[in-house]
Amino acid sequence: MNLPVPYCGTPPAPGELLTRFNLDPILIAALLALAFLHLYVSETRRARLLASAGWCIAAAALISPLCALSVALFSARIGQHMVLVLLAAPLIASAWPISRQGRSSLTLYGSAVAFLIFLWAWHMPVPYDATFTSTWIYWSMHISLFGSATILWRELLHHRADQTAQVLVAGLATSVHMGLLGAVLAFASHPLFFPHLTTTAPWGLTALQDQQFGGTLMWVPGIALFLYVALRSMWRLWRALETPRPV
Repeated sequence: MNLPVPYCGTPPAPGELLTRFNLDPILIAALLALAFLHLYVSETRRARLLASAGWCIAAAALISPLCALSVALFSARIGQHMVLVLLAAPLIASAWPISRQGRSSLTLYGSAVAFLIFLWAWHMPVPYDATFTSTWIYWSMHISLFGSATILWRELLHHRADQTAQVLVAGLATSVHMGLLGAVLAFASHPLFFPHLTTTAPWGLTALQDQQFGGTLMWVPGIALFLYVALRSMWRLWRALETPRPV
């Protein structure tokens, strides 16, 4: 019985990793189209620079040999997700055109809940394992995680001063549940993901060590970045309170 080949190919050997770029023409065309569209609607030079950086990082996560390495190592797949969620997504969200009309709290909380659901669901054993057997499931994982993270970062980074408390609640809740999931993976007593049971040895890791490293990658960087965003929001609120109001 022939098993399906994952979207990023078979697990690479250490010596061939640097040759394993993902040159999927549909992916490359989609990334170029999204990047050019974002640059077209960007209103300032700063926004264009942020958008360019964000889409370049997203492309690197999806096209570079990290894609192939994520077939062999759970920690590489988590690293790929963290690059998309904690680097590319906030940069793209920072460059998002700011609406002149205030947004409701529903969008903030809705995006936070959506990201929570997608993050936890896709890192449970059955859905995670399914991404190795189906290309459309693989892309459902990446699009839902990356898309919900980008919308959430937009809400966390672009908000009115009077929404600071709500933003702090959403950011804190996201930091806590991401850290909790990372801790669950890091402290698990046995490997949870079937595709990596036989693919980690060439990289000098057991499946459990690989999983623990992946959990740590999710746990620590997420807490640090969301803490920075919380301090940024508090600083903006302080500045707004200090600004003298016209009499």
